[in-house]
Amino acid sequence: MAETMEVEVEAAAAAEREATNSVICQLADPEGNPLGAALYLPENASPKELNQVVNKLLSNEEKLPYAFYISDEELVVQLGSYLEKNKVSVEKVLTIVYQPQAVFRIRPVTRCSATIAGHTEAVLSVAFSPDGRQLASGSGDTTVHLWDLNTQTPLFTCQGHRNWVLSVAWSPDGKHLVSGSKAGELICWDLQTGKPLGNPLTGHKKWITGISWEPVHLSAPCRRFVSASKDGDARIWDVTTRKCLICLTGHTLAITCVKWGGDGVIYTGSQDCTIKVWETTHGKLIRELKGHGHWVNSLALSTEYVLRSGAFDHTNKHFASPEEMKKVALERYNKMRGNAPERLVSGSDDFTMFLWEPAVSKHPKTRMTGHQQLVNHVYFSPDGQWIASASFDKSVKLWNGTTGKFVAAFRGHVGPVYQISWSADSRLLLSGSKDSTLKVCVCITLGSCPVKNKSLRNHLCLYLGLGYPDKKIETGPSGHADEVFAVDWSPDGEKVASGGKDRVLKLWMG
Repeated sequence: MAETMEVEVEAAAAAEREATNSVICQLADPEGNPLGAALYLPENASPKELNQVVNKLLSNEEKLPYAFYISDEELVVQLGSYLEKNKVSVEKVLTIVYQPQAVFRIRPVTRCSATIAGHTEAVLSVAFSPDGRQLASGSGDTTVHLWDLNTQTPLFTCQGHRNWVLSVAWSPDGKHLVSGSKAGELICWDLQTGKPLGNPLTGHKKWITGISWEPVHLSAPCRRFVSASKDGDARIWDVTTRKCLICLTGHTLAITCVKWGGDGVIYTGSQDCTIKVWETTHGKLIRELKGHGHWVNSLALSTEYVLRSGAFDHTNKHFASPEEMKKVALERYNKMRGNAPERLVSGSDDFTMFLWEPAVSKHPKTRMTGHQQLVNHVYFSPDGQWIASASFDKSVKLWNGTTGKFVAAFRGHVGPVYQISWSADSRLLLSGSKDSTLKVCVCITLGSCPVKNKSLRNHLCLYLGLGYPDKKIETGPSGHADEVFAVDWSPDGEKVASGGKDRVLKLWMG
């Protein structure tokens, strides 16, 4: 009886669609804001036609690519096929969310173009400059290396630290490089000579756990940056005067991570389980975000890519003045953020993550669970659509960047995952692990993946230069010989750098 009724319902729905041949649709942005009024679209409308409609309604002079989602599932077929498969009534308004896609596409990095020796101890941190043309690495040998990416050889060996270099950070205008050490010292480097600019900046009593620069769209040329330390304090410095301007005190245990947000506030995550939000004129505490039951290990901002790259993009533009750079950076930031507030995600030793909108509320937007061990690193994709998390449970997980909803798990690693990094087009995700391998997840936007089997798609990873996951893991010229501690994908999308316990820096290309 039930089967007969189901067949009758399906037949009625099919007849209804055949009679109308159109669907009432409401287009909406990722935040749920409607794009105009609901409209009738033909059942044979595909993502190609939807792209044309959205570009027309948004009055885009340059046609931009979009992906479309219905109930968090990407639409890759005609509307009629979707309705038939999911048994959706044409009498209801169908909400279709449009997501802007990168206008350029990054090739998966599959070969090691250079294995560069130079450090005599483990490589602990790597960072490309915002324009992608320079690379810095910090090591347990107490040095910072600046690399010539054209010749793939060391440019300068920067000496001055007295202990391990734990963090390196470029200013978003590309003019400054600062490094922090286990001794608690910070050094600003002369990029033309590789020499320290004056004496080390002192004040922290324990090692540096993070460095973040003030965004260039707020201040150009860049002068201020914030450092976080295991001593529980964060300090704002002026790179020109090389003085500490403000000391942010209030955490009761070590600060583990720090971010300078696009709205001009600083976020600090701590072993005291809290995240504090600070204004940067007087160092006043604005808000405290509570929810985690253990140490906060990592913070990421939805606007992080444009904050890091400033005015630079894949077109390699040059800027005549700091004012021009500031203007372009502000345009990029406003376009990236849109009308939505800046989002923050935090990862913790309590195996969970929280998604926040700190400018709106001190309460989390959602709690994200699923990891079986501590969450070591979290990172928003450049377009803000996705969140990736790396865990000691050997997995990398992918989440919706707006809702926090779980999307997929990548389980190719056989050891704890230390660090992750995104390609500039938000389509590829890089991870480095204790198992000595790097992996690139090759199908982030699941609907665009050529592999149709969803369970296989969710676990498809590509070993760099070593084939697919079912192939034997090897070491040698194509891979690291020991744990991979640090990875970075250049903001221009062309190069990947990795470093680890084997003391070598590797450059990877498409």
